[in-house]
Amino acid sequence: MRPDDVIKAYQAFFAGDRRPLDVLGFFREVVATVPAYRKFLDTQGIDPAGVTTLADFRRLPLTSKAAYQSQYPLPELCREGRLDACDMIAVSSGSSGTPTIWPRSLADELHVAERFEQVFRTFEADTRTTLAVVCFPLGTWVGGLFTAACVRHLAAKGFPITTVAPGNNKAEILRVLPELAPHFDQVVLLGYPPFVKDVVDSGTGWAEHSVKMVFAGEVFSEEWRDLVAQRAGVADPVSGMVSLYGTADAGVLGTETPKSVSIRRFLAARPALARELFGESRLPTLVQYDPASRFFEADNGTLLFSGDNGVPLVRYHIADEGGVLAHAELLEFCARNGFTPADGPDLPFVYLFGRSLFTVSFFGANIYPENVTVGLEQPQVSGWVTGKFVLETYEDADRDRRLRITVELAPGHAGDAEVLATSIRDQLLRLNSEFAHYVPAERQLPEVVLRPAGDPEYFPVGVKHRYTRGT
Repeated sequence: MRPDDVIKAYQAFFAGDRRPLDVLGFFREVVATVPAYRKFLDTQGIDPAGVTTLADFRRLPLTSKAAYQSQYPLPELCREGRLDACDMIAVSSGSSGTPTIWPRSLADELHVAERFEQVFRTFEADTRTTLAVVCFPLGTWVGGLFTAACVRHLAAKGFPITTVAPGNNKAEILRVLPELAPHFDQVVLLGYPPFVKDVVDSGTGWAEHSVKMVFAGEVFSEEWRDLVAQRAGVADPVSGMVSLYGTADAGVLGTETPKSVSIRRFLAARPALARELFGESRLPTLVQYDPASRFFEADNGTLLFSGDNGVPLVRYHIADEGGVLAHAELLEFCARNGFTPADGPDLPFVYLFGRSLFTVSFFGANIYPENVTVGLEQPQVSGWVTGKFVLETYEDADRDRRLRITVELAPGHAGDAEVLATSIRDQLLRLNSEFAHYVPAERQLPEVVLRPAGDPEYFPVGVKHRYTRGT
């Protein structure tokens, strides 16, 4: 970014002056400035001049990593075809585990910093001295460095926040906290849910620090929220524990608010109402999003969004299962069922179940069937398995997250679950950098369950096999 663009971006951030995203104007700007998107529309036979209404926009072809981002040279995905206009790179893994590069600029961080501002104002961090402890992994992955940058932007805006970034080094977190925490009114831990719980379970004296928490990357239960709140001394789990809807593709897309959390807790105790609203028996993450930053749509039960980034995205299919609810629509549903949510912003809602058809998330790492398959193909185990398996995560009796892999034995064969678990872990460590860096070493060995060929629960004969199972 040029210096004058940086100054304008900061001025808008400090002023808090954002109007709702004009999605048609954004589309026209992307067409005019992003070479790859013009070529993409041309391959689809689309004349951008014919897109003049929102209905026209909703008929545009979907973009995705496979159909768009991976098809063009990286500079062509950026404005004016210039990669050097971006000053930071994030890397994520795609649905096959192949790394995907996402350039971004300071302006992208400031967009996302507004989402953090929304959260930290809920914590009263605009007036209370706050130690922000970044527990997301540090490196090319988007979580740690992006979070640290956004929180520091809040400090530049005048919030009395001091940031320390030990990353997902538990020993370092527990070393710096006792020394630093007494100098602040409150402590905010930011990290993946199972890792933050592990930190809490390994430490002491949490009640002395007025702890708040910010999570991302995984859906968790309200029972889990209550348990961790109790162990960490969080006074109010509704306002003191916030989950973000964040992606490497576009930063933070939405945040939990006291309003959304209170609604989710109401629905958690009423599964029939949750099924009526969300169409499934599992409870999704429910967040609110800012139409000034992102334009959301739902398509056949999955989410699309449009928004500005280092790589501007139009009708981007992120493959998250979920949907969109207008603010008035959801509040009317609550009122009809005798519930008044907590106070919060008058913003629309988006809910997401995650990508259970393709991956499972464990300590924030996407675990792909393709990676596990390699573990089953090693010579020491390949002779007694069929290659079919089911990936799932679950909470044990202590509300810790566990990774379980149920594997089909070849007909007439027995096997050794420990040997297979070691083979899978070794290949995950080799193939999946997120798994290697996000998941603590003591949690990396999966629980392997061996079942006979044709097991009716996991491997029914004659039915298309699914390699993941929702939780």
